[in-house]
Amino acid sequence: MAPPPVDDAVVGRTVLVVDDDARNLFALSGILELHGIRVLHAENGREGIEALRDNPDIALVLMDVMMPEMDGYTATARIRAMQEYADLPIIAVTAKAMPGDREKSLASGASDYVTKPVDTHDLMSCVRHWLTA
Repeated sequence: MAPPPVDDAVVGRTVLVVDDDARNLFALSGILELHGIRVLHAENGREGIEALRDNPDIALVLMDVMMPEMDGYTATARIRAMQEYADLPIIAVTAKAMPGDREKSLASGASDYVTKPVDTHDLMSCVRHWLTA
């Protein structure tokens, strides 16, 4: 299988993945890193907000919605309440089986939405769109 084409629009950009499941972190990081994206991790919404404050170069957030301590809806809403992150792309990541998750994610301030299991092409299409918008 041929390696993915290099897209200069995403190479070297920094994406924060907020997810409490190590398997999801591994899978999402692997996809992003194959495209030359630098990946930072946080295990819950509170840590995600701290990571944002500590890393001003974060260009996009992939936010799991179901996490302990602070879920993705709450974290997204809190990030949106901070002036400096008003335009930061936040992509909600959730299971297909939960009706209403898309609407709830967008209502909390998410820019977009992808479902698990994540389709590599759909994920990168979404990430590329928001990193080049």
